[in-house]
Amino acid sequence: MHSALIRGFLALLAAGAAVAAPQTVRDSDVCTFPRIRRPWHKLDDKEKKAYIDAELCLMSTPATLGLRASRTKFDEFQSVHVLKMEIAHFTGQFLPFHRLFVWAHEQALRDECGFTGTQPYWAEELDVGAFSKSILLDPVLGFGGDGIGPDRCVRDGPFANYTNPLGPGFDITDHCINRQVNDTLTMTAAPTVVEGCMNMPTFLTFWSCIENRGGPHSAGHSGVGAQMSNPISSPGDPLFYLHHAWLDRIWSKWQLKDPEVRNRDMGGNNRANLSSRVPPPGVTPVNLTRPADIPEPLIVGDPGNVTTLNHLLYLYGLVENRTIGEVMDPSKVLCYGYD
Repeated sequence: MHSALIRGFLALLAAGAAVAAPQTVRDSDVCTFPRIRRPWHKLDDKEKKAYIDAELCLMSTPATLGLRASRTKFDEFQSVHVLKMEIAHFTGQFLPFHRLFVWAHEQALRDECGFTGTQPYWAEELDVGAFSKSILLDPVLGFGGDGIGPDRCVRDGPFANYTNPLGPGFDITDHCINRQVNDTLTMTAAPTVVEGCMNMPTFLTFWSCIENRGGPHSAGHSGVGAQMSNPISSPGDPLFYLHHAWLDRIWSKWQLKDPEVRNRDMGGNNRANLSSRVPPPGVTPVNLTRPADIPEPLIVGDPGNVTTLNHLLYLYGLVENRTIGEVMDPSKVLCYGYD
């Protein structure tokens, strides 16, 4: 683990010199035909099975990056989220980081497991007040249903037998994927709430509307509950990626309203004051204090405490590090769009 972190540290130092000026787009980054992401509700049975099979493949592919407690490639993504927690939430990089993070997951499905589709998203506005009845929780062509028993373990569907080694929070424990669905806590995915965010005039007001208490970000996490309601180890539930793809779609739609301005509109703090955060209703508080065995995450490319386009998004080897500026327009370097 320590050797991998040292390699990552050296890579960050090398990258720091490269982010002093805006980066140019390399020939290999030119996108001709962006892949189009679609909602789970519109996938046919064959497409749903292909995605589920690819996720199961990640869960059976051995880890290679030496990251904390990771046994599989699926675990490595969760580990990176744990390592980045305190600088990737309630900071300016929240939306760009999760854009690159979900894209990295999509690339792993393709590169490691032969997936030929695109990352689907959960159109949560269609399931407001009724997550418990969503087709995403179907045990056959979905992600399994609600948790049961004292541990709220998911006992049906394709992921019922997966043992996750990370979480809750910063803990390292073997446990099931668990859920505690609460339909009442899904109301922040309502079209009126989303539209309110879409009407925000600047990145700072839009980002705040999305992430803060009462915004769309809390719907998928609090509504699914248990593992998903944990801000640190939530990628242990595969639904995480469909939830954040939905949030990314909302951001992309907001950007497309004025791309010349909004594809460069960035700001916010670099580090959050997590001690002042109060969890949404129904969410069990977790210890947000970084334990001693997790190195403090580095901030590269942004002096002071203001997030800029030069801020380096580093993912500990999951994919190539990128600046925020490089991921602002997903149709370019990342080469995808939405239906």
